Amino acid sequence: MKRLTPALLVLTLAACGAPTAQTVQSTSLTWAIETQPITLNPQLWAQNKVRLLVFNQFDALLSKAEDGTFRPWLAKAWQVSDDGLTYTLDLRDDVTFHDGTKFDAAAVKANLDQFLVPGYNPAVAAIQLKAFDRAEVVSPYRLKIMLKEPDGLFLDFLASPYAGQVSPKSLKSAKDLKFGGPDLVGTGPFILDRYVQGQELHYRRNPAYNWPPAGAAHQGPAHLSEITYRFLAEAAVRVGALTSGQVQVIEGVPATEVNLIKKDPNLALQASLNSGTAYSYYFNTSHAPFDDQRVREAFRQAVDVDAVLKSVYQGTATRAWSIVGKKSPFYDATLENTYGGDVAKANALLDEAGWKQRDAEGFRVKAGRRLTVREVASAPFVRDRRDILAQAIQAQVKQSAGIDFQVKIVDQGTAQKALDENEYELFGNSRGDSDVGAALNLILPAKGAINRTRFADPQVDKWLATASATSDQAERKELYAKVQQAAVREKAIVFPLYVPADQIAAHKSVQGLGFDPSSGTPASAYDVRIGT
Repeated sequence: MKRLTPALLVLTLAACGAPTAQTVQSTSLTWAIETQPITLNPQLWAQNKVRLLVFNQFDALLSKAEDGTFRPWLAKAWQVSDDGLTYTLDLRDDVTFHDGTKFDAAAVKANLDQFLVPGYNPAVAAIQLKAFDRAEVVSPYRLKIMLKEPDGLFLDFLASPYAGQVSPKSLKSAKDLKFGGPDLVGTGPFILDRYVQGQELHYRRNPAYNWPPAGAAHQGPAHLSEITYRFLAEAAVRVGALTSGQVQVIEGVPATEVNLIKKDPNLALQASLNSGTAYSYYFNTSHAPFDDQRVREAFRQAVDVDAVLKSVYQGTATRAWSIVGKKSPFYDATLENTYGGDVAKANALLDEAGWKQRDAEGFRVKAGRRLTVREVASAPFVRDRRDILAQAIQAQVKQSAGIDFQVKIVDQGTAQKALDENEYELFGNSRGDSDVGAALNLILPAKGAINRTRFADPQVDKWLATASATSDQAERKELYAKVQQAAVREKAIVFPLYVPADQIAAHKSVQGLGFDPSSGTPASAYDVRIGT
């Protein structure tokens, strides 16, 4: 057996070195957030913006540091067999779920087994847990997890929101397991006691909490006695609520308001790039017009990305050149400045592809058919002014190349129907996985759960599978570089636009705000406090 980290030592040092909450004060906070959750069940987590809510209510088995190393959380130590097929977890014995039941090895097994229920979360079962075979309870606080094949990303799964531990009792009794909510019970520092659809979430402090991840800023219960998250989708409304004192914290600060926040002596602004993939347009290669690589390349060349980002985000956005975000250690910088912004080339490519004629509105046509590109976006996933970004690109590709780019923002059901029925040409997406390999495994393989390009390349699939099976980071970097070159440069199935980032603005009296070190998204409210 090989021990991946001196976990017990790290845990002890964290407990000794971090300040302890001497007194538990009664303080409340109101925080305005941009995105309404489509689910509060951590096992069905799908929105990067909801990560902070997940880790208010639930704790994962491990945590992940910014340097990529793993730290103890509900698992205080772990071992991996030399063949990479057996993971042994030693669990904390002092943890209790919000419903009073004990957290133990049987609970972890129940959580893992839940993913095997047909139709529960087929994407995770097929990708993140594709190597999972079974879990065995060795003793009350020791669990063995057996894999069918080595998986270099398995520890990442154990540190993800998907590994947020749910009370087995509530897994069986929850009224709405798909959505979650107050009757889905975790072990986290806060207890969700109220959800008003379309308006707010309310959490109260878990007074028994004393098991934060290694490296937390304090021990014991959260500083805040309660926290309310208000859903304010409009950026101007969020900023207005902050400046008027209706809320003390907001996330999703629009570029148009950054200077206003910075100039206010009573407010503070923080920002962090996200991990995972860049926000990109994925071309549907299964039918016209993007079944022709020349048209895919032409669309990219028709857009002056730098100008668009400057206009929409006023200099606050970081341009992307690869499907992999710049924060990732696997980012391939050799792709920079290799495509885009060449209008003459865009038009030459479209002429070559047979789109030579124009209709009365100036759009290109071929065989009586307009060069139309449809994006159908789900409203819960539209954030960061991505609707405004799409409008800017829409105007550019029409003016520079005669492309009819149509954007529809619809409800989740309508968007999913369009995707399932292949009624789209372009799909916008970013993933916030702390290890980008998890995202690539969903997006690029022929059988990937969200392979919206419908592109299949056995060589790319092989590179991804090999990278997932090894823990050799140098080998993974080499393999992911090949994947990026294929997807971005050689096949042009993706159009990277910008690297997602999160911003938090708050009254200066609010302390302890920060970002999850592995994802770059806002951290939970565990360390947040009012005052110095």
